[in-house]
Amino acid sequence: AQQVEATDRPLIEYVIDGDTELRAVQGRIAAAERDDDAMALASLHGRFEDLGGYEAEARAGEILGGLGFAAGDIHRPFADFSGGWRIRATLARALMCPSDLLLLDEPTNHLDLDTTLWLEGWLQRFSGTLLIIAHDREFLDAVTDHTVHLHHGRADSYRGNYSAFEPQRGIQV
Repeated sequence: AQQVEATDRPLIEYVIDGDTELRAVQGRIAAAERDDDAMALASLHGRFEDLGGYEAEARAGEILGGLGFAAGDIHRPFADFSGGWRIRATLARALMCPSDLLLLDEPTNHLDLDTTLWLEGWLQRFSGTLLIIAHDREFLDAVTDHTVHLHHGRADSYRGNYSAFEPQRGIQV
């Protein structure tokens, strides 16, 4: 998300909200508990476990820590953070969401060197497809293995990271 609305929701909850399927199952568990539906509860708790629900807070905390948040910050309201820290929290929320495709627009904005290196490692382990728009060439070199050059209404694909793309593009010009 490029624009995020401030909320009083605790930071850790804001990040876990990125896993919408997990949150939906939690909502169905709460409804089944209100209805005293033991069969539904058994099934839903199994689904909750399959989704990694019991590890969700630890996973969110790890992502937040990697992006530079202090352990004491995770229970503070999201609205307490400055714009740059909200962007980091929104990035954490995106990373929390299980996906096959991750779209990132300038993900290193508002990140220092340590958090950029952490993000590089996280993205290198990501098993899905990444579509990244960035001006940080070193970051692109570290996390990409294909480059798509958009120009004159065309999209040309090149194998390799950004540094490999530049000479290949020069050959085609």
